[in-house]
Amino acid sequence: MTNINMTARIGLNATQLRERITVLGDQLSTGRKGKTYAAIGSDTPKAIDLRGEISRRETYQTTINQTLSKIRVSQGALDRIGAIAEKFTANTAKLLGGAKPEEIQIQAAQAEAAMAEVATLLNEQFAGEYLFGGSDSRNPPITNPQAIATSGMGLAIKAQIASLNGSNVTSVTNATKTLAQSNDAGTTPFSVFLSTGAGATPERVSILGNDNDRVEYGIKANRNATVKSTGETTDSWARDLLRGLASIAGLTPEKAQLGNDYTTFVTTVRKGLDSAVDALALERGSLGLTEDRLQSMASRHESVSISLKLQLSSLEEVDMAKTITSFQTTQTQLEASYRAIAMAQQLSLTRFL
Repeated sequence: MTNINMTARIGLNATQLRERITVLGDQLSTGRKGKTYAAIGSDTPKAIDLRGEISRRETYQTTINQTLSKIRVSQGALDRIGAIAEKFTANTAKLLGGAKPEEIQIQAAQAEAAMAEVATLLNEQFAGEYLFGGSDSRNPPITNPQAIATSGMGLAIKAQIASLNGSNVTSVTNATKTLAQSNDAGTTPFSVFLSTGAGATPERVSILGNDNDRVEYGIKANRNATVKSTGETTDSWARDLLRGLASIAGLTPEKAQLGNDYTTFVTTVRKGLDSAVDALALERGSLGLTEDRLQSMASRHESVSISLKLQLSSLEEVDMAKTITSFQTTQTQLEASYRAIAMAQQLSLTRFL
């Protein structure tokens, strides 16, 4: 009877050891203490809080990284627009000082092509979103970029240039500014959204980079985001650039015969382009600072997330070295239990015989 009880006790111990082996095997394969929070007992509330905080920071990281991608694409477009503005600012020198007729024609043709390129760049997209469209990111900020030279604004500015004579240079330049500033549907090349209602307000697209920390980054195609234009300006670097390009595109060789009025007109065009170059450089710099700020936020979220994950790991994950040792020890104990059972059974059989 005693041997039977001993065998039962050893068998129960073996069962417990097998269960322990199973648990340890799962821990070795997953690296976790268990499949449910029951495995970590009283640390469950802390683990739940840590997971929530990690998830929150990872969401911020994802949003910031997507925004940084948009900003980088935007910066690429702005860099090219800036290069165009600088080129034509410099090229106005070729229109002065007895410019040859063919040079005026070349500059006019290039300016018209540049208008289309600038408009296309202002329609830049990322992942299906128009970057310079404000909150109306699903529709282009310039409805027909390739035909901008023949838009209401483009044609009206050309008409003003065509009317340039020896006595109206001031009224012509004032008219080109008014046309470039216009939000009228028949004149502006910009979308209805950007020209009217909510789209015409200064509000910019923004994201939450952290709790209660909203970061503005969006730039609308038809208005400055963070800078104030100075000098000969429409108060918008994009409008200044398009005005200057449309003015050059409207020039014809005979206008060079107007003498001082022609010189005054080209000089005013150059000043407007200068304003576009200066304001755009500041805008790009401001957007670069926003990029740095967001990158810093993303880095902080990543750093904190790593720390939080280490804390969570200490609660939910096993020490692999200790677990391997425990597995091997338990396996040895189980083998010893099997041998003890065999010996107990042999003793019982001998006694019976």
